[in-house]
Amino acid sequence: MSATTIQEPLISRPGKAQGARPFSFEEPQSPLARLSAEEIEQLGREFDAIREEVFADLGDRDARYIRQTIRLHRQLALAGRVLLLGSRRRSLWLAGTAALSIAKILENMEIGHNVLHGQWDWMNDPDINSRNWDWDTASPAEAWRHSHNYEHHTFTNIRGKDRDLGYEIMRIDPHQRWHPIYLLQPLYNLLLMGGFEWGVALHDLNTDAIRSGEKSKEQLVAELRAIGVKARRQIVKDYIAFPLLSGRGFRSTLSANFTSNIVRNVWAYSIIFCGHFPDQTYTFSEEEVADESRGGWYVRQLLGAANIDGGPLFHLLAGNLSFQVEHHLFPDMPSSRYAEIAPRVRDICRRYELPYNTGPLHRQLGTVHRTILRLAFPGGKPRAKPGAYRPPQD
Repeated sequence: MSATTIQEPLISRPGKAQGARPFSFEEPQSPLARLSAEEIEQLGREFDAIREEVFADLGDRDARYIRQTIRLHRQLALAGRVLLLGSRRRSLWLAGTAALSIAKILENMEIGHNVLHGQWDWMNDPDINSRNWDWDTASPAEAWRHSHNYEHHTFTNIRGKDRDLGYEIMRIDPHQRWHPIYLLQPLYNLLLMGGFEWGVALHDLNTDAIRSGEKSKEQLVAELRAIGVKARRQIVKDYIAFPLLSGRGFRSTLSANFTSNIVRNVWAYSIIFCGHFPDQTYTFSEEEVADESRGGWYVRQLLGAANIDGGPLFHLLAGNLSFQVEHHLFPDMPSSRYAEIAPRVRDICRRYELPYNTGPLHRQLGTVHRTILRLAFPGGKPRAKPGAYRPPQD
């Protein structure tokens, strides 16, 4: 551990800092700094080899997996819609809401997110590919591909570059300057949780680019129009068309559809925040990653992500983003392969004395909410980081 004195303003406003006062905290040394250039390059070659081996092996069983998952989603969605035709009966409301919630989670997490990452482009399927697929969420696919696939996965956890660090509205890292608005973040964190798809859609607009003039008014209008189209489709589908099909059960079906969307949003929020903001993850200054090599990029992805422990069903419902470490190392690799390569990733972590961040959902999510609450107030310091990965003893 090395103590670092950081000049941090007590209060900051856009374009103006007030009341600067230095304070120091124990800055955890990044494992990236402990590796030699030769070790980083060798590690990069080992990760490249894993990727090449998996992609050379892709075939029928992988294509069968994604097609079966899409079929399962459609069957669950159909079952949910049919059950909700009788939504005035409590048992049918509960069964229909559960089926529709799971369908929406599958569609958002394991299908939409991963198809838009290009994980299935190798199939050359005219529909199941990143350019033609659209998903049942408020974010237009094209805007999300840019903000997530390019910005987030390129600049993962680089302070000032990765806009997903706090989604531009929350202080989730003690290096971020404090502002009085953050006192409200425990409240709007709850709002973000329930309306996550809408928060992500607005985040894709990039308010910094709008304020700086980097994004033209014409582009902003086009992006707002695209969000409007997605919003209209979802509102008409979930809150008008299907409730009308229920006749006298209009209100109960509308409430069931609303509940399903909230369940999907809360689940997606929980999985994604657990993969990026637990205590275990590191953030990086731009200076730390200057002239970053391919191997250095791999190490940064490894240190900036965290997994969630669970079984096969949990991983499916999480879109295999419970293997967030593997996903950040290989974002375009089919998600169904992450569980297979995880032991090899852990072995690399063991040999290079790097951490492998993982833990149960309740612990990962608990540390995230603790951080959001603590950093709503001035000050704060990085939490202790895990040491090098050690295999569990039998």
